[in-house]
Amino acid sequence: MTVTLSDTARRYIALFEDETEAVARDCLVFDDRVVILVAAGQMGQAIGPRGQHVHAVEEKLGRSVELVENADTAEAFVESMLAPAAVRHVTISEQDDCVAYVEVASEDRGVAIGKEGRNIETARTLAERHYGVDDIQLT
Repeated sequence: MTVTLSDTARRYIALFEDETEAVARDCLVFDDRVVILVAAGQMGQAIGPRGQHVHAVEEKLGRSVELVENADTAEAFVESMLAPAAVRHVTISEQDDCVAYVEVASEDRGVAIGKEGRNIETARTLAERHYGVDDIQLT
């Protein structure tokens, strides 16, 4: 899928990659935070020792930075997006729309949804942009 980035998102990705030497695949910019999609296998590099890389990026941007790790399949991608919630199983249904049905431990539903629904909405946006998943439903 083709992802179109704003100029601001491109600048944030360049700063992130310069600071961390990790590859960013996407960037979502919100009023209070930035969500960066990190290439699979590069999360440790992105975070850095004791979180110093991500903290340096936060300091330069003046806002909170959330990192999520890319994955090779839509199912693994959705699971990664909802971390740290305990995801038991992801099923992708491609009937009329492409929907990811996610089985989450009942005690982790709040974590998956996030404050004011922001975690699940971020996951929906990124899943649609990268895998054509129209919706994510928690079961």
